[in-house]
Amino acid sequence: MPLKRRPSTEAEVAALASGIRLRIIRLTSFEAMTNKELAARLSRDPATTLHHVRRLVDAGFLVPQEPRRGARGAKEIPYLSTGLSWQLDYGGADPVVVNEAMLEAYLAEMADADLAETETTRLVVQAGAEEVAEFKRRLDGLLEEFAARPRDPAAKRTAVYVSVYPSR
Repeated sequence: MPLKRRPSTEAEVAALASGIRLRIIRLTSFEAMTNKELAARLSRDPATTLHHVRRLVDAGFLVPQEPRRGARGAKEIPYLSTGLSWQLDYGGADPVVVNEAMLEAYLAEMADADLAETETTRLVVQAGAEEVAEFKRRLDGLLEEFAARPRDPAAKRTAVYVSVYPSR
């Protein structure tokens, strides 16, 4: 059964209107990471990364965890994704803003991916509006089913990017 998503707020959409912030959410989905760790993984300046982390915390996409001591004894705060981004309906938002950020995040992640371990496929079909709607519903259902499964900390992480668009 598909998840009942709530409409996103303007602040939530604004927070997600950045490919780097979407990547931060993905990186913190299964393990808490500090700003320093995120900056290193993203090859970004820690101050810039902290700006993005704070935007995500303010909008409810990240939650700070218990502070810990770093290698040199400094206090570090790890952040964990709340999963909120998967629970929102962006239907009321400008689709270009959200789609551009998702595509930006995907392209950056693919640039870092091992292409030997990547499966890519493309398909163009001729289908009526009802068939396309059915395809989207079934695809959404499959994604929801896998998102709802219990997490296995020992399992390998797998990312999926799906885009359905008119072929011209």
